[in-house]
Amino acid sequence: MARPQNPIQMAVIGAAHGIKGELRVKTFTGDPLALADYGPLYAKDGRAFEIAAIRPANEVVVVRFKGVNDRNAAEALTNTELFVDRSALPDDGEEGEFYHTDLVGLVVRDETGEPVGKVFAVQNFGGGDILEIQYQDRKGVLIPFTQAAVPVVDIAGGFVAIDTVAAGLVEDEDDENAPSDGEFEHKARPRGPKDAGGNR
Repeated sequence: MARPQNPIQMAVIGAAHGIKGELRVKTFTGDPLALADYGPLYAKDGRAFEIAAIRPANEVVVVRFKGVNDRNAAEALTNTELFVDRSALPDDGEEGEFYHTDLVGLVVRDETGEPVGKVFAVQNFGGGDILEIQYQDRKGVLIPFTQAAVPVVDIAGGFVAIDTVAAGLVEDEDDENAPSDGEFEHKARPRGPKDAGGNR
């Protein structure tokens, strides 16, 4: 297989492990050992890596790549990101499952079904997944990728539907009736920051 045209990151190489060329590798696959099932893995510069052996080790896997036979060669690979082409990934997931890369480029529709933007990226800064979208004329708008904010993901249809209030893009009409002058409304719920993340 040639260098990936639509690369999906599968892992990142960590520190060398021992003196025989093994490496600790952090995987992004559901089953860490499944990393060996995708054939050659590719670095950003096009170098291909074939897994000769793989075994679990706590939260990572220990991998021996073909042609990497000593610690010096292994240490030279630290922090190398490994990719496969999107076409190498299966499409037989359960309903509602998808790859983040499949979201990029989808049209963003509001509650009325009108197109209001486009998905540019999926980010995660530690608080959950966040969609980076163009919203109307604004670029780089971040919305939480939660069921409330993004109730519909239709890969085949080429769009995601958003709830503009839950996504923090417009003010909730109820906010206009919020108590003032120091009054306390016990039924009101605090809202998080508009760009906060969350899991769907």
